[in-house]
Amino acid sequence: MQIHSQNKVVSIWNTIPNSIETAEKEITENSEIIRISLVKEPTLEIYSPSNRTKSDKAVIIFPGGGYQFLAYDWEGTDIAKLLNSKGITAFVLKYRLPTSKSILSTSEAPLQDAQRAIRWVRANSEMWHINPNKIGIIGFSAGGHLASTLGTQYNSKNNFREEPLDTISAKPNFMALIYPVITMQDNFTHKGSRNNLLGKNSSATLKNKFSNELNVSKNTPPTFLVHAADDTAVPVQNTLNFYNALLAKNIKAEMHIYPYGGHGFGLANNNGYLQNWTEQFYEWMQNLD
Repeated sequence: MQIHSQNKVVSIWNTIPNSIETAEKEITENSEIIRISLVKEPTLEIYSPSNRTKSDKAVIIFPGGGYQFLAYDWEGTDIAKLLNSKGITAFVLKYRLPTSKSILSTSEAPLQDAQRAIRWVRANSEMWHINPNKIGIIGFSAGGHLASTLGTQYNSKNNFREEPLDTISAKPNFMALIYPVITMQDNFTHKGSRNNLLGKNSSATLKNKFSNELNVSKNTPPTFLVHAADDTAVPVQNTLNFYNALLAKNIKAEMHIYPYGGHGFGLANNNGYLQNWTEQFYEWMQNLD
């Protein structure tokens, strides 16, 4: 597992599980935003704040993109830079996408990468001056689905040959879900995300497994939620139903529903009071201790 100190990118696997070798090449498109697709080698890009402002918290970021691509800067590196400005070490996860032919079991690969990412950060917390009990996650859209899957299924068993790193807890200490896809049920799902992750003719069993409002337990971590009521891509009921599931299990949760903003607003810079969600998130994190 090599660390590239110049641009602070690390490979999270020595041997990538649930994969086969193909001729596919990872694609990066740089237009209005950076879109990465056909990810073959999952990585963490590390953003460390200045020593003067550095706290002992860390956040792993899961960009969205409907499980088809990753909005890598819009919902990834831009978020990392903001967190750095607050003294928080940030890690952007470039996770495998189920549309790749190099994946054997498509529904399992993103969660495997998310579990491995938090284990890697926890195992290397001393190197980055992080408290291993203050590692959170934040996900956007389909990345919010992955984050909520990790938050509710962090202890899913591995079906591959484990390394010592794979025995470390993958439980996030807190999570933030920003206009997240939560459910795979017909009523409120984002069908593009569901079709990519589970296939177009997925079984009820598989839909239930990845409908994260059904998988909240008393061990789900404290959660911060943001959504816009006028989101026509991912209905706000995804967030509302997850919040209610958290309350039913007495999980500490904070929810902000904005009347406008649509879908995919990212940092929401210059977008009225919607842009305050990042300050709300920071204040919430500060009050977790």
